[in-house]
Amino acid sequence: MGLIATMLNLFGCSGQTKKNDSGLSKEIEDQLAQSVEAFKNRPIHKELTEQIIDTSSDENLLQVVFDNLSEKQPADYEKEYETVMSWNKPRQAIYMIWALEAEVNNGGYNQFYFNSSGQFYKHLPDALKLVGANKFADLTKRANETFEKENPKITQHQDGTLEGFSKSYDDNPLNKYDDEFYGLYKTENLQQIQVDFIRKNKKAFIDK
Repeated sequence: MGLIATMLNLFGCSGQTKKNDSGLSKEIEDQLAQSVEAFKNRPIHKELTEQIIDTSSDENLLQVVFDNLSEKQPADYEKEYETVMSWNKPRQAIYMIWALEAEVNNGGYNQFYFNSSGQFYKHLPDALKLVGANKFADLTKRANETFEKENPKITQHQDGTLEGFSKSYDDNPLNKYDDEFYGLYKTENLQQIQVDFIRKNKKAFIDK
């Protein structure tokens, strides 16, 4: 999340600086390169302590926690669901919400349900409510209901090919929820809500 925010801020810069052939100024390219390098070299904690949580900035805390949870996944990702469901509810919530955001922000609810992250869809309204993101919880509950009710129409072109998946966006009843999801960020700061939740419930995330 920290890297994404940084990149968005950089692309939003309005300064009139000399641009290169890529359309980006040298200054922005350098900052992007530094951000990517910092992200690649970030510390990943296999064991999360209270001190690590307390000393992580709000901008980085979600990434720190998600990295820690990802380290708990087995090499065989077919056991991802089983592993996540063995965790306590706060850990489940942060992991599932991260997966939801990553998918919807990249390709909408249609992509979320299509990919492996969709295996958590029934749990997400409660996960969002748990952290205090009630508007996102309500939206995802409605999207879930549409996904179940309109499943034959939504999945009719999803034959395992890229072409079929692309075609599944045509007249897809889930599309209407995507803009609503993006718009909710203006009224419900999902990242800060999760950060506040982690800080208030940090004992649920520490390993020692």
